[in-house]
Amino acid sequence: MIKPTPSQTVGPFYGYALPFAGGGDLAHGGIVVHGRVYDGAGEPVPDALLEFWQSDPDGGLRGAPGSLRRDPVTGAIIGRHGLDFTGFGRVATDADGRWMLRTLMPGLPYISVCVFARGLGHHLYTRAYLRDEPGDRLLAALEPGRRATLMAAEEREGVYVFDVRLQGEQETVFLDFG
Repeated sequence: MIKPTPSQTVGPFYGYALPFAGGGDLAHGGIVVHGRVYDGAGEPVPDALLEFWQSDPDGGLRGAPGSLRRDPVTGAIIGRHGLDFTGFGRVATDADGRWMLRTLMPGLPYISVCVFARGLGHHLYTRAYLRDEPGDRLLAALEPGRRATLMAAEEREGVYVFDVRLQGEQETVFLDFG
């Protein structure tokens, strides 16, 4: 029997090719979701990368393909054209562990989040719930304290805060798709 090889830690290698201009701009004129990524000691993680997937406002999961533009001379990615909603975004954290996403309010109650960060053997999956959904099986299965780690707080109208805590007290609930 062949044994699987152990995984290696993820990153940091995000400055090359993975982040792209406008990666967090899924749509303008909708909502803003922002937050920070913290490590187990409560310190901000300055070199994490987050990917987001979400439904459109009607709950559909088929985003428009091909919204990235390339420079016609160099071929370098210069960002989204800002017209088509794709349902996908990718942002790196800044030196203070902050990130931001501009998007439309999803028809489903959450935005799916994938976290890549130094020291992780595998990327982590979670959800940022923008509203409580009484019939949601995941939320219903969690005790209130753990459930709270998935709920984005409405900072003001149209602006939500969702912090990701990789370990420790108030660790974010992560999903296992294995």
